[in-house]
Amino acid sequence: MSATGPIDQNPTAPHPGASEDPDSRVIPRFAPVPEGRAKKRYVIVGTGHRSGMYVDALIHAQAEVGEIVAWVDPNNTRIGYYDDLVREELGLAAGLPRYTPEDLERAITENRADAVVITSPDLWHAGLASRALATGVNVIVEKPLTTTALGCRSIADAVGEYGGDVLMTFNYRYAPRNSTLREVIRSGAIGEITSVHFEWALDTVHGADYFRRWHRERENSGTLLIHKAAHHFDLVNWWIADSPVRVFASAGLRFYGDENARRRGMGERPERGTGAEGDPFSLDLHSDPRLEALYLNAEHEDGYRRDQDPFAPGVTIYDNMSVLVDYSRGATMSYSLNAHSPWEGYRVTVNGTEGRAELEVVERGAVLLDTEGNAVLDPSATPVDQQADQVRPERDRLVVQRHWQPAHEVEIPAGIGGHGGGDQIMLMDVFRADLRLEEDPLGRAADWVDGVRAVAVGIAANESIATGNAVTIADLDLGVELG
Repeated sequence: MSATGPIDQNPTAPHPGASEDPDSRVIPRFAPVPEGRAKKRYVIVGTGHRSGMYVDALIHAQAEVGEIVAWVDPNNTRIGYYDDLVREELGLAAGLPRYTPEDLERAITENRADAVVITSPDLWHAGLASRALATGVNVIVEKPLTTTALGCRSIADAVGEYGGDVLMTFNYRYAPRNSTLREVIRSGAIGEITSVHFEWALDTVHGADYFRRWHRERENSGTLLIHKAAHHFDLVNWWIADSPVRVFASAGLRFYGDENARRRGMGERPERGTGAEGDPFSLDLHSDPRLEALYLNAEHEDGYRRDQDPFAPGVTIYDNMSVLVDYSRGATMSYSLNAHSPWEGYRVTVNGTEGRAELEVVERGAVLLDTEGNAVLDPSATPVDQQADQVRPERDRLVVQRHWQPAHEVEIPAGIGGHGGGDQIMLMDVFRADLRLEEDPLGRAADWVDGVRAVAVGIAANESIATGNAVTIADLDLGVELG
């Protein structure tokens, strides 16, 4: 599998083309930076591929308002990749200070940081965020906020004791297709919300990637019901402006993992993707210079393999998940996540007392194979059969229909950057929030309580799967009332 992509995105994820002419309706307006104002100082905590989005922002589009002052990661080689990039882009004479996670407090105090950006593996989010808050700085944290109820309580206690802001980077809120659905619901066009159906399909490239990486172990990611679905649960919470109160779930590992491979007679599998040929489930790290530098060249430090076989032993997460959620004002949600679909995207149906809204998003219409049997990530760049695109073209489509009226399609404005055009818009809010000229009528910026509200569904779902019972979220003792 060949994987190339921008610095701000997982190379196995679909890469819809960024608009060269984003719609002004979705771009916030900001005041100019006051002359002579000091830049805010940021410590980057975790230097895997996801941190690239923030590094890129702080050396390019957001460089006039913020700067990176230190790195924190247990792997010095990964730090070196970004440190070299920053030195080259900014013309620095020397690299930035480097620290291990044990020395987080030193990294913050010695470099007079204003905030930390946490992009570490999920299981460390709560501890790192709580420790950072204790030093008096603000926190920007990738989703999910944490993976456990204990992690939620830890952050709640730290905020209560030390204060400080914790900003969640829920970039999907900023994708114009999702914010347009929020506008429709907020306008009252379909009345009071009664139910939501949300179906997410991860294909056999992007979906498989969660079973190659550290995410494949529940201890690290909390399962995809937290790591991936926190995005989706947050969207529903935000769309309908409500809080989840009860959850029932069912899930299983039915496609990936060694037992499923044996059951389907897949035969001997490659130990890792790098060097494997003609296998559509393999990821060759040599095919992407960034992945090679961040992971293959860094293995000698910690032994971490980014390209594990998704059918190798040790998978403890699910690849098929179904969840039912009750909300405080009476609405319900049915949710499903499949991680081995032939196409990638999602469908959302929102029912109300006066009508219905339907959002369909096709991010990648098919995963096709080249003549050697490798998965093709970008069919437009490789000569393969394009007929699939005619049946399932990449598109975003929002349809609204009120009772007693014909359906009509709602225009979706163009965004900028990855994740449905939401990344670059979100980064403006992350680094320039104090310069906004107007409040956001859609309330896209998310705080730690929104983060708890999102992971609460996944935490409850995992418990429901384990016990076979519905779980009341108030019984989880998350450290905060969710409303």
